[in-house]
Amino acid sequence: MATEQSQIYHERQRLQFCLLHSLNNLFQQKDAFTRASLNSVAEKLVLDDPKREIWTPFSLVFKPHHNSVTGNYDINVLIAALEGRGKTVIWHDGRNGASAIDLNDGLLMGIVINVPVRRYGGLWKSRHWIALRKIDGVWYNLDSDLYSPQDFKDSGEVREFLDYIITHDGQVLLIKHDRE
Repeated sequence: MATEQSQIYHERQRLQFCLLHSLNNLFQQKDAFTRASLNSVAEKLVLDDPKREIWTPFSLVFKPHHNSVTGNYDINVLIAALEGRGKTVIWHDGRNGASAIDLNDGLLMGIVINVPVRRYGGLWKSRHWIALRKIDGVWYNLDSDLYSPQDFKDSGEVREFLDYIITHDGQVLLIKHDRE
């Protein structure tokens, strides 16, 4: 078991870089991914798209896969970035509930969830990326909006949390190591 939360790497939220923070929290490493590396992934996705959008003056800020000022990366950036590191992203069909997730699967690196959020008194609607990871036998919520990582008492509590996320329009993505 992890005896001290100081051992656990946890980036805090800055602007809309929650995908960046969740990936670094998932990998438990500062700068496992950087703003520049995720921007590069997003730009490559645009270049590789045969139906590339036509440039407009807004294209300098509002890019197809991210906002160049605040971050706010989309699912395509998440998948491409993780596949570039030898990981597989599997969308969990919420109709099956969290009980269908094998939290003890040896290939399961962690879980990334995407949840709807309202900020500024409900005036701003957006979505937020959160990483969950099992570290030294204990599952942690590594949400960058939290002051520090929050441990789950057991797998049942993780499943309850995931079921809550699923029933409140959240998406659950299983991040797996590729077989060696």
